[in-house]
Amino acid sequence: MKLLSKIAGAAVLAGALVSVGVAQAQSPTFFRIGTGGAGGTYFPIGGAIANAISNPPGARPCDEGGQCGVPGLIAIAQSTSASVFNAAAVQNGELEAGLAAADIVRAMYMGTGKFEGKPHEKLRLIANLYPEDLHLVMPKGMKIDTLADLEGKRVGIAQAGSGTQVAVLEMLKQWGITRDNIDEAELNNSQSAERLADGQLDGYFYAAGWPVSAMVQLASTKGMELHSFTDEDLEIINKAVPAYIPSLIPAGVYEGIDYDVKTPAVSALLIMSSDLDEELVYGITKALWNSNTRKLLDNGHAKGKQITAETALDGAKSLGVPLHPGAERFYKEAGLL
Repeated sequence: MKLLSKIAGAAVLAGALVSVGVAQAQSPTFFRIGTGGAGGTYFPIGGAIANAISNPPGARPCDEGGQCGVPGLIAIAQSTSASVFNAAAVQNGELEAGLAAADIVRAMYMGTGKFEGKPHEKLRLIANLYPEDLHLVMPKGMKIDTLADLEGKRVGIAQAGSGTQVAVLEMLKQWGITRDNIDEAELNNSQSAERLADGQLDGYFYAAGWPVSAMVQLASTKGMELHSFTDEDLEIINKAVPAYIPSLIPAGVYEGIDYDVKTPAVSALLIMSSDLDEELVYGITKALWNSNTRKLLDNGHAKGKQITAETALDGAKSLGVPLHPGAERFYKEAGLL
């Protein structure tokens, strides 16, 4: 398999992971999943997926209470700068899989927008996962009417290499805001929350499935506000960035946020490369949707409950990015396609 890494010295690591006997002679196959920053949602969700599809050499069989992943596979969730980085790394063979926002995957696959003339033709869809809600976080007591009010302020626009930054800059443009008339900061979610708490930012953007751990901590310590967009604003955003659709962060998700927050959201996707072997991807997709994985998702991050086989193909046709043949075979056999 072209992209799968056989790490040097794997037999030594395998010996630490497996029981004695023949299993120790097996060499595990490592599978890297690009996620996001530790303070966001991609990282814990990616960790749950990695756990679900792994089945180290010598592990107990699934039907005996062991892991129910692909035999011999050890998947690792890697912290990255998120969508853009992950999609590029999957295209280039630096990662076997990645989590990425739908708008970024579509643009990079087709070579449009910021990626004009640079199509990432190896990207393949495995599953739609859950909605990522855009959070515009501000200090406690601060309010704005529209994004135009951010002019001249210190604003976190998410880290370079993230889908959030690409989308946010396009949204801000609709209200006349650019890098030239704000004091922008390219930071990940945890860094942004820390800067806001220290009074070094007037606001920051981050798209993720709620609740976001760094914001939970911020809300319970310094306090914060979330900007609620009007219906008219959401319509403008949807026209500018069609992958972002109206959504809602319910009151009570974060301490002190006792109001519903209207905000745009984009789907988080699991993607892999067309270079990956069909049989491997079939096995991974099958493992992703077994009953053991259901338990992992339900008992992990709150967004895990929204990751279901029944919604795995939502938006797939309109996205324009092909399913990997291995995933397609599974969905057909499962009666989902």
